[in-house]
Amino acid sequence: MIYTLTLNPALDRTLSVNGIKFDDLNRVTCEVRHAGGKGIDVSRAIKELGAQNVALGFVGGFVGLELQGLLINEGITCDFIKVADETRTNIIIRDTTSGRQMLFSAPGPQVRPQDVAAIYEKVSNLSPPPAFVVMGGSLPRGITPNIYAQIIKVVKEQGGKAVLDADDDPFRLGIEETPFLIKPNIHELSRLVGRDLEDIEDILAEARKLNKRGIEIVVVTMGPRGLIIVSKELSLQCKPPHVEVISTVGAGDSTVGGLVFSLAQGKSLKEAAVVATAAGAGALMCPASGLCRREDVEGLLDQVEVKEL
Repeated sequence: MIYTLTLNPALDRTLSVNGIKFDDLNRVTCEVRHAGGKGIDVSRAIKELGAQNVALGFVGGFVGLELQGLLINEGITCDFIKVADETRTNIIIRDTTSGRQMLFSAPGPQVRPQDVAAIYEKVSNLSPPPAFVVMGGSLPRGITPNIYAQIIKVVKEQGGKAVLDADDDPFRLGIEETPFLIKPNIHELSRLVGRDLEDIEDILAEARKLNKRGIEIVVVTMGPRGLIIVSKELSLQCKPPHVEVISTVGAGDSTVGGLVFSLAQGKSLKEAAVVATAAGAGALMCPASGLCRREDVEGLLDQVEVKEL
């Protein structure tokens, strides 16, 4: 079974306006609400591509109930820990005139020690056993940055493959437990290594260093330049086709979803990289928080450029 873990989920509200006017009335032309957060986005992408999975994490209050209900309506199995504080709400303002958007990200609830113990106990005893556990994103208040490292350890003890997509200290500490796969973007990798990375050669060199530390697959996303994927057997750059960009929200999470979906189906790493690239590009074609659509991904597969490095 594929599991995803989102410790700081959010209800994403996307508000569309025809031009943003400061200090004046802005009328909303359309509002869309989605369940959000890195792990949840990955769950939604995997379900859209055709595989069942279980979403784990924290939810609280009426917002948490709405978030869970949205996922249930999408056919995603939920197994959340309920917390006392309200699940956060993120606001995305989309200007349909310019095509640009602004994201306002809330900090999240205060999580109590007993909540941390409950989620740790749940992840330590997953049934059915985990094939993959995807974790990542920001942390709510009350959780220390070493949480992903501890969860990676118990996932590996159950024979599962841990996938980490995080930033800063949670990412740095998490990779010490050598997860199966990591997916930093170019900026997150730059922060990890302490220098700006721009050239493909530099990115590839740092990805190979991480691979040599025991991380089996290192994926670095680079926006329009696509992604670099490194394992012991091969190194690839996959470039997406040009698409009309409606929203960049969730593109990286769709990439992770496409990759894990394909690997769980038994596809080769090269095949999975192509699906991941198409899924990331497909997400760009959808309104904020809409993520990728299966028909778009399938239509983009043959347009992905693959280059061995």
